[in-house]
Amino acid sequence: MEDDRTNSKSSVDTSKADRPVWLMKCPPIVSKAWRSSSASAAASDPPPVAKVVVSLDLLKPEDSNPLQFTMEMAGSDVVNMPKSYSLNMFKDFVPMEVFSEINQVKFAMEGKVEHKFDMKPRHENAEDYRKMCRERTNKSMIKNRQIQVIDGDRGVHMRSMPGMMGLITSTSKDNKKRPAPVKAPDVKRTRRDRGELEDIMFKLFERQPNWALKQLVQETDQPAQFLKEILNELCVYNKRGTNQGTYELKPEYKKSAEETGAE
Repeated sequence: MEDDRTNSKSSVDTSKADRPVWLMKCPPIVSKAWRSSSASAAASDPPPVAKVVVSLDLLKPEDSNPLQFTMEMAGSDVVNMPKSYSLNMFKDFVPMEVFSEINQVKFAMEGKVEHKFDMKPRHENAEDYRKMCRERTNKSMIKNRQIQVIDGDRGVHMRSMPGMMGLITSTSKDNKKRPAPVKAPDVKRTRRDRGELEDIMFKLFERQPNWALKQLVQETDQPAQFLKEILNELCVYNKRGTNQGTYELKPEYKKSAEETGAE
């Protein structure tokens, strides 16, 4: 079955390939009216949706007397819809063909585009057309909002608005007190010269042998990450014991610091 469908897709009916057809660009309201009319009509006997009128002045030479095309619409339920349109014809366009498709199975070439038209309301219908466009624009700007009640929802999944955090009641799962988030310091610390900072660190470790990182940040007013780089070179971090969580100088730096203090 799948092979038959593939074979039918590969073939295109070209019996109408040389038939001349017209390509027309029409306003959306006209296309919508035609579709609704064809959908409501019987397939065997579709009603005429419009009439094309070709005008020619026989008293003028043929070269200076181009054909004038107009289209008269059949009855439509659309309010303020223009009934008469001008068809501006173009002959200078890219060659095109028209194809049709039925249920993604049958393909056919319906003809070759001979004339291309732009469809515009005539001057006597311009005011009605503008009024219709204004009404369509105003209608599109109206927002139809709906309120829906959700059963069994206490607003847990709703996004709170700014300033409404204190007004939202928490559920039983959220009754446990949560630790307040630690805010980052607003002051941006500037790095000192590396050698200058090392001298300050040696003097601090002369004052006391063990320091926590937080204490050193307060004493030196330096970024914590920069201090860690210096401490990893100069110090040993105590992971256990009575001095757990503090830094102390490595033995080789303790000796040099003691010698410097003796001098």
